[in-house]
Amino acid sequence: MPRAFGTTVSQKLGDSLSRNFAVIQGRYLQDILNQPQAIRATWQSLHQSEALDKIRGLLASRKFERIVLTGMGSSYFGLHPLALEIAEHGWTPVLLETSELVHYYPHLLSGATLVIAVSQSGKSAETLRLLKHNGDQQVVIAVTNTVDSPLAEQADVSILTHAGEEFSVSCKTYVAAHVALSALSAVLCGLDVEKRLHDLEPAAGAVEGYLHDWEQHVSGFCDAMQEIRHLFFIGRGPSLAAVGTGALIIKESDHFHAEGMSCAAFRHGPFEMLTPETYVGVFAGDERTRSLNERLAADIQGNGTQSALIGSDVSQAACRIPTVAPVVRPIVEILPVQMVTLALAALGNREPGKFERATKVTVVE
Repeated sequence: MPRAFGTTVSQKLGDSLSRNFAVIQGRYLQDILNQPQAIRATWQSLHQSEALDKIRGLLASRKFERIVLTGMGSSYFGLHPLALEIAEHGWTPVLLETSELVHYYPHLLSGATLVIAVSQSGKSAETLRLLKHNGDQQVVIAVTNTVDSPLAEQADVSILTHAGEEFSVSCKTYVAAHVALSALSAVLCGLDVEKRLHDLEPAAGAVEGYLHDWEQHVSGFCDAMQEIRHLFFIGRGPSLAAVGTGALIIKESDHFHAEGMSCAAFRHGPFEMLTPETYVGVFAGDERTRSLNERLAADIQGNGTQSALIGSDVSQAACRIPTVAPVVRPIVEILPVQMVTLALAALGNREPGKFERATKVTVVE
């Protein structure tokens, strides 16, 4: 049963659980462990696909005033790294949830707009409304995991991920989409696509290395989470992808309330919520704001709250992500959060990632 809001895990289960946790090993866990294969399959398909060349041709033949990046849930959050990189190369990206786009920003859907739509299923309610509203007015580039979906079939160009069927909560489709979006970003920015694919190649091995010790990682988070009732994930820049997705998958996997926001936003109010029953995961991120994030983590700990810095050179093994190129970091940053989903499920004696009310594909707006 879902844990009652406002009670700690130990209040719910009793202290007898302590370290004697057990992860119910269902299909969600198997999807997590299959992420390296999904990344490799997607990476290999990008070498063989004609989609990137078609996009390059579109950019040469058409002039676009803006790029609209759209998706829902983890598909939306995963667009943050793409938005940042293309902005640095002269584009003006507009990042909007698909529902907000079609209902409140329809004026953006014109012939001068290039739309990049991300949907794992390619047939969510919002995606179908976007396709209906579009009416071939603007060019749509799709990133989806479903080859025969309406999005894949109706888009001008479709980049297919090859994550395979996914049980519930986004995990392997999320990391596979990052691979595809990073390659797409290289095309949009006029960069060397082969070099980008070369930089992305170590991603599967990095994920595999971290997941090799998944049981130890989960155990560490179980020890840290037993008295927790408030959970935050915070970061800046490209890490906002993991921040938003992380809070979402905690709620989906565990029926446990979590929030994801920027480090700056956390200082503006939520800092007041710091208590011993609060846990804050702080993504160290890239060098331009790392010192700010580290100082915030220290300030949080100074207020008697558990704060874990998530980065490549931290002491806590579960929060230590592999050292990778910047384009791979958004892929590995989600891994510690996935371990948290397993830990909270173990402490709550529930199967992680098993939906009770939601569905894999949201078909109702």
